[in-house]
Amino acid sequence: MASLGVALVTGAGGGIGRAIALRLAKDGFDIALNDIHASLPKVEAVRQEVSQFGRKTSVLKASPLTWPTKKRLARWSIKHFASNVDRAARLSQMVANAGILRADGILDASNESWDQHLAVNAKGVLFCFKYGAKQMITQGRGGRLLAAASTSGMQGNLGLISYSASKFAVRGIVHAAAQELAPYSITANGYAPGPIDTNMMAQVVEASANPEEEQEEQFRTIPLRRYGSPDEVAGLVSYLASRDASFITGQTVSINGGRILT
Repeated sequence: MASLGVALVTGAGGGIGRAIALRLAKDGFDIALNDIHASLPKVEAVRQEVSQFGRKTSVLKASPLTWPTKKRLARWSIKHFASNVDRAARLSQMVANAGILRADGILDASNESWDQHLAVNAKGVLFCFKYGAKQMITQGRGGRLLAAASTSGMQGNLGLISYSASKFAVRGIVHAAAQELAPYSITANGYAPGPIDTNMMAQVVEASANPEEEQEEQFRTIPLRRYGSPDEVAGLVSYLASRDASFITGQTVSINGGRILT
Protein backbone atom coordinates (compact mmCIF):
# COMPACT_ATOMS: atom_id res chain seq x y z
CA MET A 1 0.00 0.00 0.00
CA ALA A 2 1.30 3.44 -0.92
CA SER A 3 1.85 5.74 2.03
CA LEU A 4 -0.93 8.19 2.93
CA GLY A 5 1.74 10.50 4.33
CA VAL A 6 3.49 10.86 7.67
CA ALA A 7 1.51 10.97 10.91
CA LEU A 8 3.47 12.54 13.77
CA VAL A 9 2.20 11.30 17.15
CA THR A 10 3.38 12.88 20.41
CA GLY A 11 3.09 10.97 23.66
CA ALA A 12 3.47 7.79 21.64
CA GLY A 13 5.24 5.65 24.23
CA GLY A 14 2.19 3.96 25.68
CA GLY A 15 -1.53 3.99 26.34
CA ILE A 16 -3.60 6.02 23.90
CA GLY A 17 -0.57 7.36 22.00
CA ARG A 18 0.71 3.87 21.27
CA ALA A 19 -2.75 2.72 20.16
CA ILE A 20 -3.09 5.73 17.83
CA ALA A 21 0.32 5.14 16.27
CA LEU A 22 -0.45 1.48 15.59
CA ARG A 23 -3.92 2.18 14.19
CA LEU A 24 -2.68 4.93 11.85
CA ALA A 25 0.11 2.61 10.69
CA LYS A 26 -2.49 -0.05 9.96
CA ASP A 27 -4.49 2.58 8.04
CA GLY A 28 -1.51 3.26 5.76
CA PHE A 29 0.37 6.18 7.30
CA ASP A 30 4.09 6.21 7.95
CA ILE A 31 4.65 7.14 11.59
CA ALA A 32 6.93 9.62 13.36
CA LEU A 33 6.96 8.81 17.07
CA ASN A 34 7.72 11.27 19.85
CA ASP A 35 7.68 11.22 23.64
CA ILE A 36 9.71 12.50 26.57
CA HIS A 37 13.24 11.15 26.88
CA ALA A 38 12.34 8.88 29.80
CA SER A 39 9.87 7.06 27.56
CA LEU A 40 12.21 6.48 24.63
CA PRO A 41 12.66 2.75 25.37
CA LYS A 42 8.86 2.38 25.17
CA VAL A 43 8.78 4.44 21.98
CA GLU A 44 11.39 2.17 20.43
CA ALA A 45 9.17 -0.81 21.23
CA VAL A 46 6.25 0.97 19.51
CA ARG A 47 8.49 1.64 16.51
CA GLN A 48 9.11 -2.08 16.15
CA GLU A 49 5.37 -2.76 16.37
CA VAL A 50 4.65 -0.14 13.69
CA SER A 51 7.20 -1.71 11.36
CA GLN A 52 5.26 -4.98 11.49
CA PHE A 53 2.53 -3.25 9.47
CA GLY A 54 5.08 -2.61 6.73
CA ARG A 55 5.07 1.13 7.37
CA LYS A 56 8.12 3.36 7.52
CA THR A 57 8.76 4.77 10.96
CA SER A 58 11.06 7.09 12.84
CA VAL A 59 11.66 8.03 16.48
CA LEU A 60 12.15 11.72 17.20
CA LYS A 61 14.31 12.18 20.27
CA ALA A 62 13.04 15.57 21.40
CA SER A 63 11.16 16.70 24.47
CA PRO A 64 7.61 17.79 23.67
CA LEU A 65 7.31 20.02 26.73
CA THR A 66 8.39 23.45 25.53
CA TRP A 67 7.26 25.46 22.55
CA PRO A 68 10.62 25.90 20.77
CA THR A 69 10.76 22.11 20.46
CA LYS A 70 7.46 22.12 18.57
CA LYS A 71 9.09 24.10 15.77
CA ARG A 72 11.84 21.55 15.52
CA LEU A 73 9.44 18.64 15.89
CA ALA A 74 7.45 19.22 12.70
CA ARG A 75 10.55 20.22 10.73
CA TRP A 76 12.67 17.35 12.02
CA SER A 77 9.99 14.76 11.33
CA ILE A 78 10.00 15.47 7.59
CA LYS A 79 13.73 16.15 7.33
CA HIS A 80 14.45 12.88 9.08
CA PHE A 81 12.13 10.95 6.80
CA ALA A 82 13.51 12.70 3.73
CA SER A 83 17.13 12.00 4.62
CA ASN A 84 16.83 8.57 6.21
CA VAL A 85 13.55 6.97 5.20
CA ASP A 86 11.62 8.50 2.30
CA ARG A 87 12.69 11.53 0.26
CA ALA A 88 9.08 12.17 -0.80
CA ALA A 89 7.74 12.22 2.77
CA ARG A 90 5.15 14.81 3.74
CA LEU A 91 3.46 15.57 7.04
CA SER A 92 -0.24 14.82 6.63
CA GLN A 93 -1.33 14.25 10.25
CA MET A 94 -0.17 16.05 13.38
CA VAL A 95 -1.52 14.24 16.45
CA ALA A 96 -0.85 16.29 19.59
CA ASN A 97 -1.52 13.48 22.02
CA ALA A 98 1.02 14.15 24.80
CA GLY A 99 -0.48 15.16 28.13
CA ILE A 100 -0.19 15.01 31.90
CA LEU A 101 -2.66 14.69 34.75
CA ARG A 102 -1.96 15.71 38.34
CA ALA A 103 -4.72 15.87 40.93
CA ASP A 104 -5.35 19.29 42.47
CA GLY A 105 -8.40 21.12 43.75
CA ILE A 106 -9.11 24.83 44.08
CA LEU A 107 -7.91 24.84 47.70
CA ASP A 108 -4.58 23.14 47.01
CA ALA A 109 -3.83 24.35 43.49
CA SER A 110 -0.25 25.55 43.05
CA ASN A 111 1.67 27.66 40.57
CA GLU A 112 3.71 24.59 39.67
CA SER A 113 0.71 22.37 38.94
CA TRP A 114 -1.05 25.08 36.94
CA ASP A 115 2.02 25.91 34.87
CA GLN A 116 2.82 22.26 34.15
CA HIS A 117 -0.70 21.47 32.94
CA LEU A 118 -0.96 24.53 30.75
CA ALA A 119 2.55 24.03 29.34
CA VAL A 120 2.09 20.39 28.35
CA ASN A 121 -1.63 20.03 27.70
CA ALA A 122 -2.46 23.41 26.18
CA LYS A 123 0.73 25.11 24.98
CA GLY A 124 1.94 21.76 23.65
CA VAL A 125 -1.16 21.50 21.45
CA LEU A 126 -0.93 25.14 20.38
CA PHE A 127 2.58 24.84 19.03
CA CYS A 128 2.11 21.36 17.58
CA PHE A 129 -0.76 22.89 15.63
CA LYS A 130 1.21 26.01 14.70
CA TYR A 131 4.28 24.28 13.33
CA GLY A 132 2.37 21.33 11.96
CA ALA A 133 0.20 23.78 10.01
CA LYS A 134 3.24 25.69 8.75
CA GLN A 135 4.72 22.48 7.38
CA MET A 136 1.41 21.51 5.76
CA ILE A 137 0.98 24.96 4.19
CA THR A 138 4.49 24.71 2.74
CA GLN A 139 3.60 21.35 1.23
CA GLY A 140 0.40 22.77 -0.25
CA ARG A 141 -1.69 19.62 0.11
CA GLY A 142 -3.73 20.29 3.26
CA GLY A 143 -3.66 18.05 6.30
CA ARG A 144 -5.18 17.14 9.63
CA LEU A 145 -4.43 18.54 13.07
CA LEU A 146 -5.69 16.39 15.94
CA ALA A 147 -5.47 17.11 19.66
CA ALA A 148 -6.08 15.16 22.85
CA ALA A 149 -8.85 16.87 24.76
CA SER A 150 -10.86 15.21 27.54
CA THR A 151 -14.32 15.03 29.03
CA SER A 152 -12.70 17.16 31.76
CA GLY A 153 -12.60 19.87 29.10
CA MET A 154 -16.38 19.64 28.72
CA GLN A 155 -17.29 19.39 32.38
CA GLY A 156 -14.66 20.31 34.93
CA ASN A 157 -13.84 17.47 37.32
CA LEU A 158 -13.71 17.58 41.10
CA GLY A 159 -10.08 17.55 42.22
CA LEU A 160 -8.70 18.17 38.73
CA ILE A 161 -8.92 21.94 38.40
CA SER A 162 -5.66 22.58 36.54
CA TYR A 163 -6.13 19.57 34.29
CA SER A 164 -9.72 20.57 33.50
CA ALA A 165 -8.69 24.13 32.64
CA SER A 166 -5.95 22.91 30.32
CA LYS A 167 -8.37 20.66 28.45
CA PHE A 168 -10.94 23.45 28.07
CA ALA A 169 -8.07 25.41 26.50
CA VAL A 170 -7.53 22.61 23.97
CA ARG A 171 -11.11 23.01 22.76
CA GLY A 172 -10.56 26.75 22.25
CA ILE A 173 -7.40 26.08 20.25
CA VAL A 174 -9.30 23.62 18.06
CA HIS A 175 -12.08 26.16 17.41
CA ALA A 176 -9.72 28.98 16.49
CA ALA A 177 -7.32 26.86 14.42
CA ALA A 178 -10.13 25.31 12.39
CA GLN A 179 -11.37 28.70 11.24
CA GLU A 180 -7.95 30.14 10.46
CA LEU A 181 -6.62 27.12 8.58
CA ALA A 182 -9.69 26.17 6.55
CA PRO A 183 -8.49 28.14 3.48
CA TYR A 184 -5.46 25.83 3.36
CA SER A 185 -7.60 22.65 3.45
CA ILE A 186 -6.29 21.91 6.93
CA THR A 187 -8.81 20.62 9.44
CA ALA A 188 -8.44 20.84 13.22
CA ASN A 189 -10.30 18.56 15.59
CA GLY A 190 -10.04 17.16 19.08
CA TYR A 191 -10.81 13.78 20.58
CA ALA A 192 -12.08 13.80 24.15
CA PRO A 193 -11.76 10.51 26.02
CA GLY A 194 -13.60 9.82 29.21
CA PRO A 195 -12.28 7.14 31.60
CA ILE A 196 -9.94 4.95 29.56
CA ASP A 197 -8.07 1.88 30.80
CA THR A 198 -4.58 3.35 30.90
CA ASN A 199 -1.80 3.84 33.44
CA MET A 200 -2.95 7.44 33.85
CA MET A 201 -6.42 6.27 34.88
CA ALA A 202 -4.93 3.72 37.24
CA GLN A 203 -2.87 6.45 38.91
CA VAL A 204 -6.00 8.56 39.47
CA VAL A 205 -7.73 5.63 41.16
CA GLU A 206 -4.70 4.68 43.27
CA ALA A 207 -4.24 8.29 44.42
CA SER A 208 -7.74 8.38 45.91
CA ALA A 209 -8.41 7.81 49.61
CA ASN A 210 -10.16 4.53 48.86
CA PRO A 211 -9.15 3.06 45.47
CA GLU A 212 -11.77 0.30 45.55
CA GLU A 213 -14.61 2.76 46.20
CA GLU A 214 -13.17 5.12 43.58
CA GLN A 215 -13.20 2.31 41.01
CA GLU A 216 -16.83 1.52 41.80
CA GLU A 217 -17.75 5.21 41.60
CA GLN A 218 -16.09 5.52 38.21
CA PHE A 219 -18.12 2.64 36.82
CA ARG A 220 -21.32 3.92 38.43
CA THR A 221 -21.06 7.18 36.47
CA ILE A 222 -20.50 5.43 33.13
CA PRO A 223 -23.74 4.09 31.58
CA LEU A 224 -21.81 1.36 29.76
CA ARG A 225 -20.35 0.32 33.14
CA ARG A 226 -16.77 -0.08 31.98
CA TYR A 227 -13.68 1.86 31.00
CA GLY A 228 -12.98 2.50 27.36
CA SER A 229 -9.89 1.02 25.74
CA PRO A 230 -7.01 2.86 24.05
CA ASP A 231 -7.90 1.01 20.86
CA GLU A 232 -11.40 2.50 20.92
CA VAL A 233 -9.94 6.01 21.16
CA ALA A 234 -7.55 5.17 18.34
CA GLY A 235 -10.53 4.14 16.24
CA LEU A 236 -12.04 7.60 16.66
CA VAL A 237 -8.73 9.25 15.74
CA SER A 238 -8.49 6.96 12.72
CA TYR A 239 -11.86 8.20 11.51
CA LEU A 240 -10.98 11.87 12.05
CA ALA A 241 -7.76 11.26 10.10
CA SER A 242 -9.57 9.58 7.23
CA ARG A 243 -10.98 10.96 3.98
CA ASP A 244 -14.46 10.24 5.29
CA ALA A 245 -13.98 13.02 7.87
CA SER A 246 -12.88 15.69 5.39
CA PHE A 247 -15.92 17.91 6.15
CA ILE A 248 -15.40 17.78 9.93
CA THR A 249 -13.42 20.62 11.49
CA GLY A 250 -13.49 22.64 14.69
CA GLN A 251 -15.07 19.77 16.61
CA THR A 252 -14.10 18.02 19.81
CA VAL A 253 -15.61 14.55 19.67
CA SER A 254 -16.11 12.79 22.97
CA ILE A 255 -15.72 9.07 23.56
CA ASN A 256 -16.85 8.40 27.12
CA GLY A 257 -19.36 5.55 27.41
CA GLY A 258 -22.21 8.00 27.95
CA ARG A 259 -20.68 9.66 31.01
CA ILE A 260 -20.90 13.13 29.46
CA LEU A 261 -23.68 13.90 26.98
CA THR A 262 -22.94 16.73 24.53
